[in-house]
Amino acid sequence: MLALLKRFLGLSSNPEKQVMNATIKKVSPTELVQWLKEGSAVVVDVREAQEHQAGHIPGAVLVPLSSFNPAKVPDSAGKHLVFHCQMGRRCGPASEMMAASGFAGDIYRLDGGFNAWVNAGGAVKR
Repeated sequence: MLALLKRFLGLSSNPEKQVMNATIKKVSPTELVQWLKEGSAVVVDVREAQEHQAGHIPGAVLVPLSSFNPAKVPDSAGKHLVFHCQMGRRCGPASEMMAASGFAGDIYRLDGGFNAWVNAGGAVKR
């Protein structure tokens, strides 16, 4: 039961996870800053609308976990697909649902979520 709870909350100690044809990895806020400067990332915010409205990574697309639909995730062909939430937990189930939908390739979870992004000095749109 504890293992299932840890998996649901995204607390696994394994930094990579293979799900079907996708590999779920973590990305640091610093690396995501670089990807965004290069225009090589699509960022998906899986928090709820009120959290997104209070502050979000510029350019992030809102697809809340509570109503997550992989079809609403923008095309990321040729770019890094990055999911984020507040603390890095909710993006785990969203990443797994994206992979289970048939997505092939790498899916990144922002390590530490939006909190880590802010603490690292990442830009915030309000």
